[in-house]
Amino acid sequence: MVNNNDREYWLHSMLKMASPVLLHLKERTLNREMPVEMKEGTNREQFSHLEALSRLLVGMAPWLEKKSENSEEERLRIQYCELTRVAIDSGTDPDSPDYMNFSNDYQPIVDTAFLAHAFLRAPNELWEKLNARVKNNVILAMKATRTRKPFFSNWLLFSAIIEAFLYKVGEKDWDPMRIDFAIKQFDQWYLGDGIYSDGPEFHYDYYNSFVIHPMLVDVLETVGEEYRDWLDRKETMIERSKRYAVIQERLISPEGTFPPVGRSIAYRFGVFQTLAHHALRKDLPNDLSPEQVRSALTEVIKRTLEAPGTFTDSGWLTIGFCGHQPEIGEGYISTGSVYLCAAVFLPLGLVESDPFWSNPAGEWTSKRAWSGKDFPIDQCL
Repeated sequence: MVNNNDREYWLHSMLKMASPVLLHLKERTLNREMPVEMKEGTNREQFSHLEALSRLLVGMAPWLEKKSENSEEERLRIQYCELTRVAIDSGTDPDSPDYMNFSNDYQPIVDTAFLAHAFLRAPNELWEKLNARVKNNVILAMKATRTRKPFFSNWLLFSAIIEAFLYKVGEKDWDPMRIDFAIKQFDQWYLGDGIYSDGPEFHYDYYNSFVIHPMLVDVLETVGEEYRDWLDRKETMIERSKRYAVIQERLISPEGTFPPVGRSIAYRFGVFQTLAHHALRKDLPNDLSPEQVRSALTEVIKRTLEAPGTFTDSGWLTIGFCGHQPEIGEGYISTGSVYLCAAVFLPLGLVESDPFWSNPAGEWTSKRAWSGKDFPIDQCL
């Protein structure tokens, strides 16, 4: 049995975040009711609603997919699975007042990809249980992004994971070239020790976790068997991702804070998607116990979500890193964007009896280091 309240806290936090988005989509009132906070002088209304749904689901999907061992949590899971399928219908139905923008401008490439990633993480609950009409609308939405090319950066992976989804659901015209280009280009952009450059020039930010490692790993897990050269890269790219997870865990201070460096820090603890991803995959590196990762991430979630101003009075996330800090909102940031923080919740896809949840709390690396205790020295890849 779980011997702490961490899981309950994580679940409560995720559902608090999810409820306004999903409930308004159920009523088809998201466009009307969701506030769109953004940087002065920008116009993000046409993108923000798809951002909110897709980024929320990319983090929720593993929990939705996995039957719970706890009857009360299982009741909630079934309820939210049904709610999410209704929300997907609402956002992809061209006749819906909440029909989302999949075809105008470039941004929809990004968030259609996050939606595709969510389907890959919950193929049964989010895809197989949709009816034929909704499935067809989703496929049309995915393919609508093909009319524009992605930018020469992490965006290559957005096109790749959309095609991986189309492959997964049996679409005959999935495009291996979009996948091949992304895999091989990122292999060229690899800098060493678990770090990729996001494009030709390196930027110190968290995009290795927001996008690069999780999407590379899941693309290769989905389509890697199709071509020998993809399969040959798979284990190497997984090992790089695991190394980055080690680095991420060491960035969490004894107080549950982490450095506010680079762009997109309004995605808050979405920064830790790679670490959360390997916890979900149950392939954390040997130096990282599941319980120390849970304890570290729990402290981060508490420090972040409990900051005053994180939510509006009606429950929507605000722009900020620790509370409401609209000045850190960049030109591409809006209310919908910041729901990428949900990516931290991936380990809720592990059952309660898994060691991640059932083991007693553990001290993470920096907590041990800064209290004078033994801790493992860091080793490069």
